[in-house]
Amino acid sequence: MLQNHLKLAYRNIRKNGFYSALNVLGLWAGILFSLLIGAHVWGELQVNQQLRHAERQYFLTSIWKNPNIGMEITSAGPLGKRLQEVYPQLVANYYRWDGIKSGVAKGDKVFRENIQIGDSTLLTMFGFRLLYGDPNSALKAPFSVVITAEKALKYFGKTDVLGQTLSIQNFTGGHHEFMITGVLGEIPENSVTNLLGTTDPNSLFISFTTARYFFDRNVNDWNNIIYPTYLELQPGVTGADLEKPIQQLIQREGTDFEKENLTVRPIALKEYHLQKNKALVKRMLFTLSSVGIFILFMAIFNFINLAIGRSGSRIREIGVRKALGGLKKQLAIQFLAESLLLVTVATALAFLSYPLAQMPFEQIVGKSLPVLTSFPTVFALLPLVLVLVVGLLAGLYPALFLSSMKTVESLKGKLGTASQSLQLRKYLVGFQFGIANLVIIAALVVAAQVNYFFGKNIGYNQEFVVTAQVPRDWSPEGLRKMLTVRDEMAKLPGVRNASLSFEIPNGNNNGQPSVYRAGTDSTTAVICQQLTTDEHYLDTYQISLLAGEYFNANGRNYTKVVLNERAALAIGFPDAESAIGQTVRMPGDPMLHTIKGVLRDFHFGSMATPIQPMVVFPLQSSVLYRYLSFKIEPEGIAERMAALQKKWAELLPGSAFEYTFMDDTLAEIYAMELQMKRSAYAASALALLIALLGVLGLVSLNLQRREKEVGVRKVLGASVLGIIGLFLQEFLLILLLAGIAACPIAWYLLRGWLENYAYHIELSPLVFAASLLGLALVTALLIGLQSVKAALSNPVKSLRSE
Repeated sequence: MLQNHLKLAYRNIRKNGFYSALNVLGLWAGILFSLLIGAHVWGELQVNQQLRHAERQYFLTSIWKNPNIGMEITSAGPLGKRLQEVYPQLVANYYRWDGIKSGVAKGDKVFRENIQIGDSTLLTMFGFRLLYGDPNSALKAPFSVVITAEKALKYFGKTDVLGQTLSIQNFTGGHHEFMITGVLGEIPENSVTNLLGTTDPNSLFISFTTARYFFDRNVNDWNNIIYPTYLELQPGVTGADLEKPIQQLIQREGTDFEKENLTVRPIALKEYHLQKNKALVKRMLFTLSSVGIFILFMAIFNFINLAIGRSGSRIREIGVRKALGGLKKQLAIQFLAESLLLVTVATALAFLSYPLAQMPFEQIVGKSLPVLTSFPTVFALLPLVLVLVVGLLAGLYPALFLSSMKTVESLKGKLGTASQSLQLRKYLVGFQFGIANLVIIAALVVAAQVNYFFGKNIGYNQEFVVTAQVPRDWSPEGLRKMLTVRDEMAKLPGVRNASLSFEIPNGNNNGQPSVYRAGTDSTTAVICQQLTTDEHYLDTYQISLLAGEYFNANGRNYTKVVLNERAALAIGFPDAESAIGQTVRMPGDPMLHTIKGVLRDFHFGSMATPIQPMVVFPLQSSVLYRYLSFKIEPEGIAERMAALQKKWAELLPGSAFEYTFMDDTLAEIYAMELQMKRSAYAASALALLIALLGVLGLVSLNLQRREKEVGVRKVLGASVLGIIGLFLQEFLLILLLAGIAACPIAWYLLRGWLENYAYHIELSPLVFAASLLGLALVTALLIGLQSVKAALSNPVKSLRSE
């Protein structure tokens, strides 16, 4: 019996191939898109979940009295260790690290790699799996290194490289051989080896026993508040249990500055990825999940709508079956079988299409998606539940209502509640259009905001600026050598300017010194961003000078500083001109600094935060540098880059020339926003497709049902335009009303999103009007194309049976 029902269902689906294809296409697209979004959300929720004892691990975040004093992600060096020593009943283990980027070489293979220098507890505490090596001893010996399998293949062409060595450069120009004592297997995404969630995580791991080779600072000095710190608590202990002991320890052993300004709060490591950056990831996932759910509901409503509409055209078929002895139960099962078969096909196609759609979607969200086999076994029930729920919802109306009609009424083709059924289907399509309009408005606003980031005058010119990290020899001789390299590179044809600095405008600066006007109380000090540059920085980045001068190569710049306009006003000067020649101090620094110039404000980082006060120091005041920046001619970029690379190899042999265009650096700052823009475009296109499929199916069914009415109207003299207008009037009004109803919801949601940015566009009625008008035009065109065929048809054919 079941086999017969399936055969009949298959025949009916083939007989009505157009409507079946519409049904399957819309539902397939909705399920596939929702599946991709669900996989992305699931992957993000799994960050840090696979670490050993993750349920007992916490990350220490720093909350400063003034947020500009220090970073949230770093803590005082000794804090984790002392907590374990003083409160062993609370803290079972700890891990701290410091990150650098330095030159790594094996023979003629030279690259700059991200290196993580930390406690030897890394492998045992978090359970990272070693393909080769002993996790208990791999990070114990000085000058030992653990690398990822990817780096082993990069340098050696194989993964079994225990006992091999890599030459790693330090910050005074020295090189030392490090023995490989461990090779890591696949590392799940986590906040230990990739705290910032970048596309280039740390891949070489060294213990603090070798830290002195790289820098002269003591991890156990309370003044060094630069170390991300992780704790593993004893069973049964929570983060809340630790808050009071942390503050007590800081008050007993911390510096006066920390006692006054610092509060440390432990955050569960399993939750940290979602909570960091003011819960930006969590908000993004909520937004994507909402979009995915809306798209799925649109697809389901579209499927149900078309199924109900199509069932109304089969009334005579039902009458014939009942006249021939068909039972109500058999008819109901037949309708349900057809519905379930269509849903099964759409769902199967969606899951089978997942591997093909995976890579394009990864380009949209900027992250890898998990394979379907990595999901928990319980997820296998999802397609079954989806098939049953959607199939039953779509099949219940014809199964229960139409199969219950009297045989005589069925044979006459009368459907007493046709008008109510049509109204219901119109409302369903209207709901789809409301969602489509909401998604399209969101896409337009997100795109406008992202374009605003890149189109707004950010205070410097990033175009055709190339940056490269340089090998570091932080000594007077090393600085002189690097200045010579800069000057030689600047002589190359097509290089307008070259500059050496510690920072580039990427949001990461060296420190936050407090600056106050000489002769005033130090309590009036203003916390500033710090920049350390040479005299060519302004010309390279085309930053405007409001007053005074910038540093020069011939003058003595040691005691000179340059402020931005915001710093000059915050410190107490009425304008830029009045600050020139005045002196400022910094707490704990006996030196007087003379203000040499004042810069026009520029965006050093993201526009999510306001421009901060900034103080610029000359390179001569320190020997710290990291970047060479080149302003190149726009013509012949490939030739310019080849010349730079050749000169670099000549001047800095053994050091990799790994460069980045500032346009790409700026894109990295807004990576999350660009991801949202791409996702919004994809969602709006899909929402529009599903909505239009619903209109196409509904109009086609309506035209089929009213074929004789159209014939009568044509016989009575109705024009083609009049008939087209009849159908436009019937559908367009409810669709426009649904679109208009979505506008205030979109305005409320988008206004809240824009308020997360210190600098943002204003919501304009033009955006809402453009979305609504575009949607109306596309819909009107689709309805017009569908109805023109009926309007041009021969009325004799439709009236022949009367």
